[in-house]
Amino acid sequence: MTLTVFVGSLLGAMALGMPIAYALLISGVALMFVLDVFDSQIIAQNLINGADNFPLMAIPFFILAGELMNGGGISKRIVSFAMSLVGHIRGGLGYVAIIGSILFAGLSGSAVADTAALGAILIPMMVKAGYDRNKATGLIAGSGIIAPVIPPSIPMIIFGVTANVSITKLFLGGIVPGLLMAAGLAIAWWWMVRNGQFEVQPRKSGKEIFRATVEAVWALMLPVIIVVGMRGGVFTPTEAAVVAVFYALFVGLFVYRELKIKDLYELLVSSAKTTSVVMFLAAAAMVSAWLITVANIPAEITDLLEPVMDNKILLLLMINLLVFLVGTAVDLTPTILILTPVLMPIIQKAGIDPVYFGILFIVNNVIGLLTPPVGTVLNVACGVGKVDMQGVMKGVWPFLLVHCVILLLLILFPEIVTVPIEFLEKK
Repeated sequence: MTLTVFVGSLLGAMALGMPIAYALLISGVALMFVLDVFDSQIIAQNLINGADNFPLMAIPFFILAGELMNGGGISKRIVSFAMSLVGHIRGGLGYVAIIGSILFAGLSGSAVADTAALGAILIPMMVKAGYDRNKATGLIAGSGIIAPVIPPSIPMIIFGVTANVSITKLFLGGIVPGLLMAAGLAIAWWWMVRNGQFEVQPRKSGKEIFRATVEAVWALMLPVIIVVGMRGGVFTPTEAAVVAVFYALFVGLFVYRELKIKDLYELLVSSAKTTSVVMFLAAAAMVSAWLITVANIPAEITDLLEPVMDNKILLLLMINLLVFLVGTAVDLTPTILILTPVLMPIIQKAGIDPVYFGILFIVNNVIGLLTPPVGTVLNVACGVGKVDMQGVMKGVWPFLLVHCVILLLLILFPEIVTVPIEFLEKK
């Protein structure tokens, strides 16, 4: 009964066009009436508790760091660095996009930001060089979703806080899957362009490659500082986000000198708007999470999954199919906030490593960014690529398939995630 009320009220509110945060509050209130525990003070207290969380402070700082990096000239230097390495080979601009996505991922942690930045720079260049616009836009979208998997990752912070899982371990666990996603994209792109005739960039000399590397070294050092600093216990993920802000500010103002003092107000306002949306979602989700626990909804779902609880692979396949279906209709952050409190008790009862599940969960959710009708990254790619949704879907489906294959490999071979974490923790 309670499960039906929760899902029905949530989907009903969303169907009416209500923002996700308010839909979460409505579903919480509906559960309160069913359980006969309605109290406005409980709603207010849980809203405050949802936002009053130290690890969540990393989110506004990482968002601001991403804005400072884009405004400070770091983005174009990363593209120039990647161009110097692979721009001269067949399909080279596609490989530039993939390499750029890996490097961008280590800076912003936002799929939308990376897709917009890479697309604005590379799609016009790719079309001019003779690439199909739909395929070029599809590749940019497929590359953009690597950002939330490779650290630093805003969705991993949200999941870590919601599930009470080590954010540092999640960051370490995302490195190999993110690189596998990039490798899969590179293989698919090679197959697609192997017989094509495209304009290629002139091969860069050793001196030019060295110059591009020196120009980009400040950008390349940031993800290293973040991962090594957290791994070595120098700072927490929240403190790492603050370090990222000051680093990006210093590089933009004093090294590349493309960031001006007058630009800071606009960047701060943009970051504040994005942060407010995420934080209000987190606060509203705490109301639903508390009531989900009180209503014992996880136990209801556990009973439904009881026949497969002893088969971890089958259980994970069923859960990931559910997450995938939800991801086609709900954006990344709300999916994490809604499903994490429901699924974590099941994962713990089945004896599955919560960090490992967190990586699967995040990878599955970012794939949802490429699926219509919600597909946030798809919509951004349509905008920067100047194509319609039908066109970008034609271009993105091979890369969507690649990401699904990578997710399946992670389910079948957990060691892909767990072994690197153990190795990096011992170092």
